Amino acid sequence: MPPSPRVALFVTCIVDQALPEVGVAAVRLLRQAGYEVEFPASQTCCGQPFFNSGFRDEARTLARRMIEIFEPYDYVVAPSGSCTAMARVEFPHLFDELPGWRRRAQRLAAKCYELSEFLVQVAHWQPEPAAQGLRVTYHDSCHMNRLLHLHDEPRSLLRAAGAEIVEMSESDRCCGFGGLFSIRMPEVSNAMTADKLRRAQESGAPVLVTSDPGCLTQMRGLVGDAVRVEHLAVVLEGGEMVNG
Repeated sequence: MPPSPRVALFVTCIVDQALPEVGVAAVRLLRQAGYEVEFPASQTCCGQPFFNSGFRDEARTLARRMIEIFEPYDYVVAPSGSCTAMARVEFPHLFDELPGWRRRAQRLAAKCYELSEFLVQVAHWQPEPAAQGLRVTYHDSCHMNRLLHLHDEPRSLLRAAGAEIVEMSESDRCCGFGGLFSIRMPEVSNAMTADKLRRAQESGAPVLVTSDPGCLTQMRGLVGDAVRVEHLAVVLEGGEMVNG
């Protein structure tokens, strides 16, 4: 038998520091799909905050580190469309003038997957009915929708898990996070978040689901008691979110 593919979890900064339950749920889902998951403990930030702020040299330093750490693996899976987009779309451009590193960045980009994308397109996995009877609405994050062009994958998993999806209006409108944008322009950011949450509440679904930890933390910060905001991995895995 051929050896099983080596799958590494790129956990992302926000999950590591603020949402560890998302990382745990992601590993459990990948194991349910039949994969052994490795966690390189030396991983750090992908460099997106530097990149978005124009600090390309600093972003390249972190990109090189990520390339070196994840090169040995067959697949790299992240519970974040934003960080996946950074590695897949932006890393190769960081090394336009360094052909050797550009090739290495392209090889990494080709094996980086957002979690729902990997579960649907690579694993061809069907979840357990962990969300049976749960009514949810879904927020399409900017990077995942516009850079990775992933729209149907998270929805197909939610439906397979038994959830009823009630689409909010303009589900692909920005939630207001935008990384450092939310810090530099908090009034504008918070107004955008309030609009997103209003649309979610108007859907009538008690749970708002997203696949991006940044969007999740932004919306949770302002949501109050309007709806519950949860990561896709946590909903699919079940546990306290659905049963509690």
